[in-house]
Amino acid sequence: MKKFMVIWAGELISMIGSGMTAFAVAVYVYQLSGSAAAVSLATLCAYLPAILFNPIGGVLADRYDRRLMMILGDSLSIIGLLIILISIQTGIVGIFPILIGVAINSIFIGLLEPAYKATITDLLTEEQYAKGSALLQMAGASKYLISPFVAGLLLSIADIRLILILDIATIFITVITIQLVRKNIPYVKPIKKQRHFLHEIKEGFKVLSFNKTVSQLIFLMACVCFFVGIIQTMIAPMILAFANAKTLGTIESVSAVGMLIGSIIISSVKMKGGYVKTLILSFMTTGLFMALVGTTTNVLLLIGYCFMFFLTLPFINTCADVLLRMNIPNDVQGRAWGMISILTQAGYVVAYSISGLLAEFLFEPLLGKEGVLASTVGQWIGTGQGRGIAFMLIITGLTMVICACLFGFKKTIKKMGSMSDEVVTR
Repeated sequence: MKKFMVIWAGELISMIGSGMTAFAVAVYVYQLSGSAAAVSLATLCAYLPAILFNPIGGVLADRYDRRLMMILGDSLSIIGLLIILISIQTGIVGIFPILIGVAINSIFIGLLEPAYKATITDLLTEEQYAKGSALLQMAGASKYLISPFVAGLLLSIADIRLILILDIATIFITVITIQLVRKNIPYVKPIKKQRHFLHEIKEGFKVLSFNKTVSQLIFLMACVCFFVGIIQTMIAPMILAFANAKTLGTIESVSAVGMLIGSIIISSVKMKGGYVKTLILSFMTTGLFMALVGTTTNVLLLIGYCFMFFLTLPFINTCADVLLRMNIPNDVQGRAWGMISILTQAGYVVAYSISGLLAEFLFEPLLGKEGVLASTVGQWIGTGQGRGIAFMLIITGLTMVICACLFGFKKTIKKMGSMSDEVVTR
């Protein structure tokens, strides 16, 4: 567990830096273009390459030294940050260099992620999976808990360039940390017989498709990613419609305490089964509070609703993570996680692709001052800029609740729950 904690600490530092950059890029693009669709496009460029390169990273993680893959992935991701920094410094106007930079950064993150996840399986026992996964959720929470608040303060006294420089510095710290403990991290010997690259990617897909219960769970998580992707993309333009970047950063940071608390609860309490039930119930609760986020412009209420939204996310992610690890052989974990990432995060791709367009060309006009729904829904949640996005979040949240109920009654999902409970009680 100590070796895992060393890697976790390094990645925590890196995630704080990348979270600051993600926040700053969203604000910068919105202020530059004033378009929710542009923010959605920037988010898509930041995630799509990582998703597409995950299967390749998965094969590399099973072929080569996973420790070295983590170092290379972090180091080379700096290239994208430098492109953004140089373009701004030299006065290049427009969002195109920003899109190129975040896309390149995303490519190397995609190559890194499967090696990172597979290494966690190498270091922990099955009894430690839930605790390890919860700690990963805590590190992920830093993107919402620490990064937005710090980035919001920095943007009030400086610009995006300072944040990019700090992000680069955090990556250097992470790489140095991993290198210092590299000799003490177990080296998983690569597969002896290396077949064609595409064949190994297909093999990773077969490992998942062979088990129908695993396939159902992956599809469920793809739906979760789709819904979360919508609020992830649209929360910034919705809040910036009536507040500034500092307020946005404060709301995201304070509300994300919920994710930290949720992660602490999971890491401190030993779960003895009930993973599927917890997953479905958390899915429903998340949808409920997502819908409530769209009902108000009151900052205190928004903080409360977002707090509860983030509180339930670690339970969803941890339960899904444990269930998948318990059903996938360790020798194909790299390829499996590569395929899992691209299949589940396809939900993000769809959300990032359509959310900005739906907001700008459908929902925003509906809740404009003279919009079709101004005299009905508008009387409840308000009209004007950002309220169409709010209505979009309400519909999305309610849809999450319905989907959770439907999945909860599926026989395959129930079967996985009973099987995992049997393993835990042995």
